[in-house]
Amino acid sequence: MDQGNRVMVVEDDEDLRIAVATQLRAAGLEVRTAGDLAGAEEALQAAPCDCVVFDRMLPDGDSMNYVHTRRQREWRTPVLFLTARDTLADRVAGFEHGADDYLVKPFAMAELTERVLNLCQRSGIERPPVLSHSDLVMDCARREVRRAGVLLTLSNKEFAVLEYLLTRPGQAVGRAELMEHCWDALTDPMSNVVEAVVKRLRRKLREPELIQTVRGFGYRLGLS
Repeated sequence: MDQGNRVMVVEDDEDLRIAVATQLRAAGLEVRTAGDLAGAEEALQAAPCDCVVFDRMLPDGDSMNYVHTRRQREWRTPVLFLTARDTLADRVAGFEHGADDYLVKPFAMAELTERVLNLCQRSGIERPPVLSHSDLVMDCARREVRRAGVLLTLSNKEFAVLEYLLTRPGQAVGRAELMEHCWDALTDPMSNVVEAVVKRLRRKLREPELIQTVRGFGYRLGLS
């Protein structure tokens, strides 16, 4: 892991904030901290990060809404939410609002570190400049997706899944393969996160349907 990877930890519990920062620094990361959304916004304006760890509920608001608003302004930094909310609906909502990962409290520091390192690595992955299929065009450098010339707004996870499918046009891609490449190894393989992201992608891509289901296996891009 590059010593230059920068992470921000946004947590209002001072003891936990210090403990998480100490753990991540021990893993070779450069860590900045904030206790609320206002502090996070100020720090992010001053300098970008490779990953941000947000506590869900902060003194000045729900970080999920903050991330969602930033995503709408094309902010692409990987985000991990920490939260005591552990229902499936809560996790799906987190991903829908721009999360790249979601860790329920209480958590093991070793697991948090592994997830953050994974997100930092992902943020630096080089991508081909342009991918296309049928009337869909993905500009990877600018992180823009257009269908029939219409610009689409995708979350980080939606972008990652669509990008992976675009690198294998017409090929069947297994659900497990998508999880391996678009989520970290610690994601529950029994969760429905892949199905949830594909459902949102289909809605945003509109008709005619581009992502086809391969029954009992996964998905592939159709139409030529």
